[in-house]
Amino acid sequence: MRVQDKSIIVTGAGGGIGEGIAKRLAAEGAKVIVNDINTIAGEKVVADIVACGGTASFFAADVSKSDQVQALVAAAVQRYGRLDVMVNNAGWTHRNRPALEVSEDEFDRCYAINVKSIYLATVHATPVFRAQGGGSFINIASTAGVRPRPGLTWYNGSKGAVIITSKSLAAELGPDNIRVNCLNPVFNPDTGLAAEFAGGPLTEERKTKFRATIPLGRFSSALDVANAALYLASDEAAFISGVCIEVDGARCV
Repeated sequence: MRVQDKSIIVTGAGGGIGEGIAKRLAAEGAKVIVNDINTIAGEKVVADIVACGGTASFFAADVSKSDQVQALVAAAVQRYGRLDVMVNNAGWTHRNRPALEVSEDEFDRCYAINVKSIYLATVHATPVFRAQGGGSFINIASTAGVRPRPGLTWYNGSKGAVIITSKSLAAELGPDNIRVNCLNPVFNPDTGLAAEFAGGPLTEERKTKFRATIPLGRFSSALDVANAALYLASDEAAFISGVCIEVDGARCV
């Protein structure tokens, strides 16, 4: 069990990549707080974990709201006695369209969920990590943050912010034995945001276009990302901080 008895929060874990991460960590012994704004979806993930013999509980919170993130962190400490890892997975994107057609409200929401959430997690979890002698943040960014495609400009920028913020925090918080890393998944047609990334329904033509940019010849899966998150959450990565692992099949364009 690679993360036995570690207390881990996974935000946006009611489906998609977050669900995959939560289930993988629980299968390796973690005590998981499943977070989402969708209570029904989050509770189902918890039920699935418990049915497989794992330990998990649900906590509803909007990761763009300071008081709710504070309560989320407090819940992990109250329920499991500590907080070892916070996986900041919750994310959102505007629909694939020209930059000037994205509304101000869409821009604000994109940065609130993708970037402000990292700020709030840092503000509220860092004191807990410092008090217990260390901890780990795993931030889910995207290949969009390093190899941006047209049509997703503001989303691309938000994920670029996650990447450089993670590296900066790793340097700043390292003396407190707090590790900060991030993961860059490539396009996954099974996530709730896939149609927005594609700019419309996921036709075979659109899928083929995306797949053609991935040399390994397939899309990423939630398990691919979850396996990378498991490594970063484990003690095997005790000296790994400030890195960004690209889970992208060598995407080249």
